[in-house]
Amino acid sequence: AAPAKTAPKAAAKTKKRPAPKAAPRKPVQKPAKRAAVKKAPAAMVSPYLRDLDKNPANHTALTPLHFLERSARTFPNAIAVRHGAKAFSYTEFYARTRCLASALVMQGIKKYDTVALLAPNIPPMLEAHYGVPMTGGVINTINYRLSAAEIAFILDHGEAKVLIVDREFGELAKAALLLCKAKPYVVGIDDGYDGGMLIGSIEYEDFIAKGDPNFAWAPPTDEWDPIALNYTSGTTGNPKGVVYHHRGAYLLAMGNVISASIGRHPVYLWSVPMFHCNGWCFTWSISIVTGTHVCLRRVTAGNMYEAAARHGVTHMCGAPIVMSMLVGATDAERKPLKTKIEFMTAAAPPPAATLARMEAAGFQVHHVYGLTETYGPAVVNAWHDEWNVKDLDERARIKARQGVRYVALEGLRVMDPDTMKPVPEDGVTMGEVMFRGNVVMKGYLKNPSATQAAFKGGWFHSGDLGVCHPDGYIQLKDRSKDIIISGGENISSIEVEDVLMKHPAVSLAAVVGMPDEKWGETPVAFIEVKPDFAGITAADIIAFCKQHIGGYKVPRQ
Repeated sequence: AAPAKTAPKAAAKTKKRPAPKAAPRKPVQKPAKRAAVKKAPAAMVSPYLRDLDKNPANHTALTPLHFLERSARTFPNAIAVRHGAKAFSYTEFYARTRCLASALVMQGIKKYDTVALLAPNIPPMLEAHYGVPMTGGVINTINYRLSAAEIAFILDHGEAKVLIVDREFGELAKAALLLCKAKPYVVGIDDGYDGGMLIGSIEYEDFIAKGDPNFAWAPPTDEWDPIALNYTSGTTGNPKGVVYHHRGAYLLAMGNVISASIGRHPVYLWSVPMFHCNGWCFTWSISIVTGTHVCLRRVTAGNMYEAAARHGVTHMCGAPIVMSMLVGATDAERKPLKTKIEFMTAAAPPPAATLARMEAAGFQVHHVYGLTETYGPAVVNAWHDEWNVKDLDERARIKARQGVRYVALEGLRVMDPDTMKPVPEDGVTMGEVMFRGNVVMKGYLKNPSATQAAFKGGWFHSGDLGVCHPDGYIQLKDRSKDIIISGGENISSIEVEDVLMKHPAVSLAAVVGMPDEKWGETPVAFIEVKPDFAGITAADIIAFCKQHIGGYKVPRQ
């Protein structure tokens, strides 16, 4: 049977519903097309930027180590070091530094390790300034005038792996080693000193005898690598570790040669401690010009005159105390000089009377200025010939100014530390002396906050207040921090006050610097004694201080 046709009829009667309208679509935001980076045609790029890259043939890291290597090859028989009856040629000096480097490597010293020294101005100190960085290590020369506790802090903070100590300071080093956590390998120096205590696992000469005189040392791959660690008392009493790099040491050493008027083959007398800014970097400067280092264990008027007369000294440096020794020498101590000696002095400017006596004795005085943070002297009172005709007092007044920047320093200004704008060059308006350039430290070891504060605004803040004269020469007028400069050494008044306050009899203490003809300044303490200690004496307080801080920091009154 045919199927019923009812369904189609029903479908026909059903009204077709319109399809629901789709919700309006939001416009799709296509990602913005990046602008096509058009590579400039080769013809549009400066030819000075094409195919002229750095490579080993045209770029090497600056380091003062090359100075010694060059002198040893160029003038192998020239005398490099004199010490008493000893004399080393540049060939021997270079070989000894390589032996030291080799022995240190065999002892486990590697890149960035600290090697500390506690010794006077003797050949091993000079050799370490080359031998230690030849290993990639960092030399840390320690002030032997510090107390055992202070030296212990430095050994710990600098993480010394080796300590080379002269027998003169053996007892001091032994006491420091008992206080510190660091356990460095100790090498003792027996340089003929009569007395003291020889400590260590091996004597220095035996130690370097194990080394290779042909040790193949490698210069740093980066001139920013550290070369030296020097501690400064700063302003809080806590020593701060100032880190130098190879580039800065190279440039400051070059700057010394220019500023000290050093020609070829000078004879340099060591009166500045090598522990102070690595001897103002003259440890490296003298090798530039193949000069002779004349070492002095004990700096006295008699020793300086005797060495100068015997060896024909041409250059030397020193704090005002050294000048005082020279001009105050007795007739028995004085010796006729073979030539005029160029003398660089820092810290307090020489008084007119001292300047006259120095000139009469055969010394030409040059005034320089710097800080531990600037590798030593970075400012020099560059002398004008026309000033020679002025009278003594006027010459002393001009020479009292610190001067202008070293050729190796890029920036020197007296600025308002708040606005960081230069003060007027009127010789009256005071501001803070600031430095900028390649002979400014890397920073303070393990002390980022102090480093950041020192470099605030893109300049190194010296903490010294001064003025700038119309001719661009700066002159210090005061110190913005409580630092007393005595014999070229920084003394923190706060540190001395802290020691005084530890005495049970002291309730209040204040320390200031008092002008001193010999030392420049010496610390003087003002104290308030507790009622129960009315019988305490100044001698008792001074004796207490001597037990806790270096002797040169102890108040004289």
